[in-house]
Amino acid sequence: MMERFVYAVRPKQKIEYAAVDEQLGLPQGECSYVLEDWLQKLCVQESFDEGVQTLHDWLGVGLNVRGAEAINRRLAQHAESYRQAQPSPPSAEEGEIVVLAGDGKGVPMRRPLGERIGHSKRRGKGEKKNKKQMAYVGAVYTIDRYRRTSDDVVDEICREACAADRPQPQHKRVWVEMTRQCEDAPANGKTRLFAQLGVEVEGRDADRGKPVVCLMDGERALWEAMRQWLPARTVGILDLYHVMEYLWKAAHCFHAEKSDEAEDFVTARLRLLLEGKVGYLIGGLRRKAVSLRGAKRTRLLAVIGYLENNRSHMRYDQYLAAGYPIGSGVIEGACRHVVKDRMELSGMRWTVDGAQAMLYLRSIYLNGDWKQFDRHRIETEQNTLYGTAA
Repeated sequence: MMERFVYAVRPKQKIEYAAVDEQLGLPQGECSYVLEDWLQKLCVQESFDEGVQTLHDWLGVGLNVRGAEAINRRLAQHAESYRQAQPSPPSAEEGEIVVLAGDGKGVPMRRPLGERIGHSKRRGKGEKKNKKQMAYVGAVYTIDRYRRTSDDVVDEICREACAADRPQPQHKRVWVEMTRQCEDAPANGKTRLFAQLGVEVEGRDADRGKPVVCLMDGERALWEAMRQWLPARTVGILDLYHVMEYLWKAAHCFHAEKSDEAEDFVTARLRLLLEGKVGYLIGGLRRKAVSLRGAKRTRLLAVIGYLENNRSHMRYDQYLAAGYPIGSGVIEGACRHVVKDRMELSGMRWTVDGAQAMLYLRSIYLNGDWKQFDRHRIETEQNTLYGTAA
């Protein structure tokens, strides 16, 4: 603790000026920059309670959870300005293709106050106790071409192992946006995310000479956002592993789960997809649907509808020949690692603003940019407080 003279209009009013603070470059909050840095690096990895306790065990500092949450939100206010100022990776370290991926992951939200104190109506059938709000996760990276045949892909999937010579993603960056209120107007999470992905593409391929690939599942709203915000030359690819989930649904209309017959059914139709014979696949399923009744027929028709709706993004023979990736393992991992592993810890419930703040900072931390971000936010805050950088 440190006592100092400060200036205000009247006693007990907001402090207008503190000469000692300016001379020492003290932060806006009550904790030092070092303490804020250490605390938030803990809190983006584990719960606020555990982060506060760990810092107390190390230093004997008596912070509380509410204070840690407030610091988290204050730091997150600098996240977007850091992202805008962040330079693109060196072109010499980039791969041949710019790859984008987008997906959504639910975040458990706090219930309204009336529901929390026991005045909620009784839940209906199938209604969950705790609601989730979608966080939209985007990833951008570059990678070298990797040309394969349909046999290569089938072999990889059957062995559940990647080839040793597969190129690795370069300079992967992940960002997460939620729909929330911004400056008196709602900001759509998908729109904000894909607008940022578009900016990232321009930075990663300033000469517009690289192919741009966007990997996603079949959610139409995501494809619409892609067409609106990404370059017209962007090649949209339906994630192969999402397609395979539907092939398994079709297989189980005719064969028992985990049976060799079901596996052979999926493998045969996977080959058709990889060879560019989507029409043959759909036609064959339509003919087989005639023999089904009831729930199985309904399920198979849903599979056929999914394939029909996404047919324009399933030219896998062309993608393989061009050396494009066809699986979105990067974004699936990001949804789990960035969102689920922190936001769904035991008992976690979030407000929109609190969740967004945490997701911003966790993304920056997992991107490996924490040190640069911390420097940026200190310089920005010092300029705001004292008119000069720290």
